[in-house]
Amino acid sequence: MTLKSYIWGIRLVALVSFIAGVLVVLYTDPEKAGTTGLVLFYMIVFFFLSSFFNLLLLWVRKKTLGSEAVALNINLSFRQGMLLSIFAVGLLVLQSLRLLVWWDGLLLLAGVFVIELYFLSKN
Repeated sequence: MTLKSYIWGIRLVALVSFIAGVLVVLYTDPEKAGTTGLVLFYMIVFFFLSSFFNLLLLWVRKKTLGSEAVALNINLSFRQGMLLSIFAVGLLVLQSLRLLVWWDGLLLLAGVFVIELYFLSKN
């Protein structure tokens, strides 16, 4: 798979998940949907944010390191995009449960940071 086809695939995932998110927000009543509606919403937000962060990180790497380095760092951008979206969705879940305070956000950030350090140390 070429870099261009990978980027277009990620753009397609971002677009589809954005449209699905808008449809869920417009047509789903949170009071009646229950747990299923919330899980669906958080999954859609996760897919959108992971594809958005992935594209953003690829763009930043292309501007700073050049096109050749982007092709070599696709896995790194994908992993970091997923971890950033896990952090963002974790914050949303904590907020929806009314458990989010600043130290819980920092603990979640530290957990994501430790996971990233684990993967960096394996290489």
